Formats: sequence, C-alpha cells, structure tokens
Amino acid sequence: MPYVYRPEILDALAGHGVRPTPDSAPARVREAVSDLYRYEIRRLRSALLAGRVAKPDYIGRVVALRQRYWVLSVPVHLWLT
Repeated sequence: MPYVYRPEILDALAGHGVRPTPDSAPARVREAVSDLYRYEIRRLRSALLAGRVAKPDYIGRVVALRQRYWVLSVPVHLWLT
C-alpha cells in the first residue's frame, strides 16, 4: 500500500532534508526526523555547557528549534491524506 503524505507535511520534512517515498512508512520517517531533532537539541545543550551560548539565550533557541520541528507534534496518522 503506498503512503500519500499531506503536502504541508512533505514541505516540513523537506526542510529537514527528509524526502519520503510512497513506500516510506510514516513511523519510520518520524523516527528519522526525531533523531535529527535530538541531535540538534543535544548540540545546543553542549554549546550551553561549553559557554558558546549564553544562558538567557538558551531558552529562546530551544523554542525556535521546537518550532522548526513542529511536524513532530503532529500525530503520524495525520501525516497522510
């Protein structure tokens, strides 16, 4: 059964370099995007601990990162048409 992703989901995924095919299961695609998000949030935390990011700026950067990865807040079953 081919998966037909919603256009706004495909756009959001493409922004992260993820381009699912009709054979790509949404759960696997979400897992890949989640891995990217965790990598970026860990990198941001490391920058905070190393002093490359000021503590007052940290929360704003976390919020911005969450907004960039908004697709993770959408249930996987809503990714499809």
